[in-house]
Amino acid sequence: METIFTEKHHLRNSKFELFGGELVEPFERPSRAEYIIDRVRQVGLGPVSDPDDFGMDPILAVHDAGFVEFLQTAWTEWVAEGFKGEALTTVWPARRMSTRIPRHIEGKLGYYSLACETSISDGTWEAAYAAAQVALTGAERIRQGATSAFALCRPPGHHAAIDMFGGYCFVNNAAVAAQHLLDKGAKRIAILDVDFHHGNGTQDIFYDRNDVLFLSIHGDPMDAFPHFLGHEDETGTGAGEGYNVNYALPPGTDFPTWRAALTDALARVAEYGPDVLIISLGVDTFETDPISFFKLTSDDFTTYGADIAKLNLPTLFVMEGGYDIDEIGINAVNVLQGFESGA
Repeated sequence: METIFTEKHHLRNSKFELFGGELVEPFERPSRAEYIIDRVRQVGLGPVSDPDDFGMDPILAVHDAGFVEFLQTAWTEWVAEGFKGEALTTVWPARRMSTRIPRHIEGKLGYYSLACETSISDGTWEAAYAAAQVALTGAERIRQGATSAFALCRPPGHHAAIDMFGGYCFVNNAAVAAQHLLDKGAKRIAILDVDFHHGNGTQDIFYDRNDVLFLSIHGDPMDAFPHFLGHEDETGTGAGEGYNVNYALPPGTDFPTWRAALTDALARVAEYGPDVLIISLGVDTFETDPISFFKLTSDDFTTYGADIAKLNLPTLFVMEGGYDIDEIGINAVNVLQGFESGA
């Protein structure tokens, strides 16, 4: 399996996040990708390639143009105001407030964000743009006939909505890849999100469409971020009714319970019959992940990789979360090796 990867991920190197009322070292940091790529090379998974550059159009195909412009200019505007730290959201258009877009960067941050843990720092846009190109290159490999590919994206993307960033995500890499495949001739795409956290951004982008089946297995939003999306009664709207499937699981979920949800999700994917399956691959379902509450072990990742392979679909893996950094390389690559052994 070919891995697409860029060292430009290092450009996203925020120095803090807000967690538990404290400013702490970000859980989403450069070493995540380094541990994964080191493991890819250690096990000889396959070639590692730099991404091609597909430009802005594929990003604008799924994201609001004003939002993308904001991401491109936010750091410059923040610095121009004389602020010394990283750009962190402090105010939102909450219930019953105006939703007009402010001129000032403080207001823009609130308008375009969905959470305040994720700052914008120097290099954030460049890294997010590069991550989208990683996903697009992986999609192109599939389009050209590869049966599988691994887009080692960082920063991740599945929390990035049509016009909002947060949850460490700025551009929705999986959604950009899916739309690119559709624009190049695919008729149906399935996106299966196995990250611990609900893929709220991906749901937002495709919620009223039937050319993308979106399924997410995640911690119940009553107990877990992003809290305000990901319930099981959210099934799509309009043409998209029935094409959005959420599996909201409780604290302490073990692998047999999680795997039962996966089995149901894979059956739905098979029934849908997509041209390509995209896996939003988060390994923060691991038993010792610091910001989640599922109980999967390293061997379980191998097992479910093989389960996914049984669909016999062209499959693009797009890296999302996973914050037990010492184990992230083993767990992510276990999924990929499991997939290859089960194919």
